[in-house]
Amino acid sequence: MTKPPTYDVVIIGGGHNGLICGAYLARAGLRVVVVEQHDVVGGAAVTQEFHPGFRASTFSYLMSLLHPKIIADLELRQHGLEVLPCSDMFSPLDGDDYIVYSDDVERTRASFGRFSPRDAAVYPEFNRYLYEAADVVRSLLFETPPDPSKRDWKTFKRIGSLLWKHREIGGRFFQVYDILTMSADDYLKRWFEDSRIRAVLAYYASIGTFAGPKTPGSAYVIMHHIMGEHEGAGGWGFIRGGMGKITEAIADHGRANGLEIVTGAWVDQVKVANGRVTGIATRDGREFDADVVVSNASAKALYLDMIGAEHLPDDLLRDIRNMRTFSTAFKINIACDRPPQYKGLQKAIDEGALGDFQYPTYVHCAPDIDYLEKAYDDAKHGWYSERPFMTPVVPTIVDDSLAPAGKHVVNLFGGHAPHELRDGSWADEKENFTNTVFDTLDGFAPGFTDDIIATEVLLAPDIEARVNLPQGHIFHGELALDQLFFKRPAPHYADYRGPLKGLYMCGSSCHPGGGVSGIPGHNAAREILRDVGKRRRAP
Repeated sequence: MTKPPTYDVVIIGGGHNGLICGAYLARAGLRVVVVEQHDVVGGAAVTQEFHPGFRASTFSYLMSLLHPKIIADLELRQHGLEVLPCSDMFSPLDGDDYIVYSDDVERTRASFGRFSPRDAAVYPEFNRYLYEAADVVRSLLFETPPDPSKRDWKTFKRIGSLLWKHREIGGRFFQVYDILTMSADDYLKRWFEDSRIRAVLAYYASIGTFAGPKTPGSAYVIMHHIMGEHEGAGGWGFIRGGMGKITEAIADHGRANGLEIVTGAWVDQVKVANGRVTGIATRDGREFDADVVVSNASAKALYLDMIGAEHLPDDLLRDIRNMRTFSTAFKINIACDRPPQYKGLQKAIDEGALGDFQYPTYVHCAPDIDYLEKAYDDAKHGWYSERPFMTPVVPTIVDDSLAPAGKHVVNLFGGHAPHELRDGSWADEKENFTNTVFDTLDGFAPGFTDDIIATEVLLAPDIEARVNLPQGHIFHGELALDQLFFKRPAPHYADYRGPLKGLYMCGSSCHPGGGVSGIPGHNAAREILRDVGKRRRAP
């Protein structure tokens, strides 16, 4: 019988966090293999052809959170990463009007001023206040959450050191506390009177989450989406060649430093003996032995599907089963003759509101707070939104590599479309829902559906099936106070370590959560290197 190959580390899943973790470990001198279920690496950050000649960022679609430290450490620009500009956010309103939301405070203030001079006047102070709160959270991104329930001296020292290191947070405690606990709308009402202006900001609170702007705790998700630091305040941008170029660049850097990548291998089991992991086994019968197993899969996939319950603590299993992962997000990739022509677009162009752009590549369709809340209400009661909110982005305005000349790709992300329908099935309703989305989009951009060539419709069950995200949740779980920091993915196991010796996690189920940031992968690699004593070129 052939002996399985032996490694220092085997990583389950070749998404961006798994690749980042592997790249750091490999350059530190460890023998590392990443085992990926698909034939290409990337996980939810891939570029794929969905219609002849048309390629799309299939799942994630914009770069905003990938951290500059990781870009520099892994030399991603040298390996082909090219960030292209994205326009200011354009929001078509009812009638023939619009709002533009920009990283440029004065441009945003001027746009708000068309609807409320009071809101325009207060916006610079709000922007400063929000980004001060975001800076507090940014300062914690690279920290390993401690376990506050432990009473040993080592943990006490760690918590004390963390508190002292971030002692300036004390002066901003209530800023952060409010954002973590309040609804987006209540938080924004403290500043803005106009519902259309509040919707521009509250929109972020519904992206990828099963919540509305009036749901307690939803204010935090606003901040999560503006955490990017790579360029400007918020850091939005397209990647030339699509999001798959990010993971290709990470993989190239990893391979150059000895990282092995095996594709087309679904990990079925984490092998355990005498309270420690010994490697993994795949569905097709292959085995990979290692002293360290790192999971980039979701916490639910790891603990409920890959490891026998007899090896795990009952409280951990209970917490993982109760982790909220119910998704209502959908993604539609569209091949078209021309991009949507929004109401108010020509007016915005004539007034110079789009700056250097003559077309808004980044759009939010949700004209007011009540629209966002109604979209959530429909899903809350078990059905899809009668008028969903949606984000159409058009990368082909700046990237000609994704479609034939003169044609375009639209990535449309939105909500809400529940993972499960209360009184129906997606087999019966998928076409009806797709028609609802396009009827709604035609209301903002009349006649767009006549320009559509082909579509790829991905509902939460499709996303779950394609990339094994729990219930199709793009963040591996809700970004809520009870599922963040030292409670992510579960109490006592937020330090990237599992309950078995040699078991670690590096994906979006860990602090600081979802999005293509790479920080969970970076942090997990650091903790693994601390444990195995390999400090050469540690992150």
